[in-house]
Amino acid sequence: MEGELSDPSSIILPAMGALGGMAVPAIIYSWINWGDAIAIKGWAIPAATDIAFAIGILLLLGDRISTSLKIFLVSIAIIDDIGAIVIIALFYTSDLSLNALIIGLSLVPVLYILNKKNVTSVMPYIFIGIIMWTAVLKSGVHATLAGVLVAFFIPLKSNENPERSPLKELEHDLHTVVAYGVLPVFAFANAGISFEGIGLDYVLHPVPLGIAAGLFLGKQLGVFGFCWVALKTGLTSLPKGMDLVHLYGISLLCGVGFTMSLFVGSLAFEETDVNLLFDERLGIIIGSLLSGVLGYLVLNWRVKKSNPA
Repeated sequence: MEGELSDPSSIILPAMGALGGMAVPAIIYSWINWGDAIAIKGWAIPAATDIAFAIGILLLLGDRISTSLKIFLVSIAIIDDIGAIVIIALFYTSDLSLNALIIGLSLVPVLYILNKKNVTSVMPYIFIGIIMWTAVLKSGVHATLAGVLVAFFIPLKSNENPERSPLKELEHDLHTVVAYGVLPVFAFANAGISFEGIGLDYVLHPVPLGIAAGLFLGKQLGVFGFCWVALKTGLTSLPKGMDLVHLYGISLLCGVGFTMSLFVGSLAFEETDVNLLFDERLGIIIGSLLSGVLGYLVLNWRVKKSNPA
């Protein structure tokens, strides 16, 4: 609605990158795990990009990185997250309860009316959001979707005071809790891996291997490849301050899946599935680590070449 992505022409390149960054890793994972009914359920795990960690690695380069690179990476990650939410809704929903789903959807018109009347207090939205979250959770559809729906209807600006943005205020209020509470707790609670008895065969199991290959190889091939095609066909152009080396470095950073991949992994596999045969988290951490380190090195080399001491 505002900012860089309010211009449709600015969306083409990151949208192509996000599309390739979801499709190619999923194809690589599926190819490696084809024929295994349990393992194939994890096909969407390497399709996710972790905004927080990818941006965190990029910011290690400080002011040497242009704003256009930061915006480009954030844009890809945002579109990627929207894709992940759609995947969760379509492929990781089971035991659907139509009654609960109808209750949840019946609240959408109420949110629409609040928005049209420009109700700027966030409390009504939070109250309705809690009811919607509960209904969507009980329906069998992942409750993440309730948060997305509520966010759509919170006013961006107040009619009485155009300088005030209820949506941005709520985002700002939630940021500290999410960044320093929810995200770290989720990461630590879900990333723990016991290395007892882990051998090469454990690492090379098709599930962690497929995830690691999808994140490390699939992301860079998908993001860079689809963007290159968009550039060569004249659909769009590189943002100012970016070249193909920058694009490749960003493509690598998109392979940092971590929390988003852990989240999808927790939906894809139940404890009875993984048992002692494999641990999808091992592939997530290996793929994310390789992507993050190489992405940083490529971008660091590029900025040093551009700005020699």
